[in-house]
Amino acid sequence: MDNSIHQFNVKKTNGDEISLEEYKDKVVLIVNTASKCGFTPQLKNMKRLHDIYKEEDFEILAFPSNDFAGQEPLDDQGAEQFCVLKYEAEYPIFAKMKVKGQNASELFDFLGDKSKNGKFNAAPKWNFQKYLIDKEGKLVDFYYSFTKPDAKKIIRKINTLLEA
Repeated sequence: MDNSIHQFNVKKTNGDEISLEEYKDKVVLIVNTASKCGFTPQLKNMKRLHDIYKEEDFEILAFPSNDFAGQEPLDDQGAEQFCVLKYEAEYPIFAKMKVKGQNASELFDFLGDKSKNGKFNAAPKWNFQKYLIDKEGKLVDFYYSFTKPDAKKIIRKINTLLEA
């Protein structure tokens, strides 16, 4: 079995499906987001991180989810507009998806299950859990919600992966 995110397709907010293989040879930070969460201001940190690395082989992928206390009540386009208009997001924001439990999307089921990703049991505990992916699409590390996307430990690891 392929233990890379490149095996998955995801939906954009307009309903089109894309393959995560599009992010091959890029370091990727995957974040499950929500517009009504105490961690929502981390969208500013995500913009800052995107700005730092926009000339590099790095991308942030945002996946809105309503799995935690109904904190993403907006529809797909509403969630995308919220991130773009309020937080100037320039990274891809995908259609809402389930990120935990039996109905989790294939991507988040993979990210959360060591038997599938080969690295960690790391199902999201809340909104804004982060997954760092290397250029081959393999899970390298994960960070709980309280770790900001532009935290020094994440930046150090991104730099290491970009140099690899």
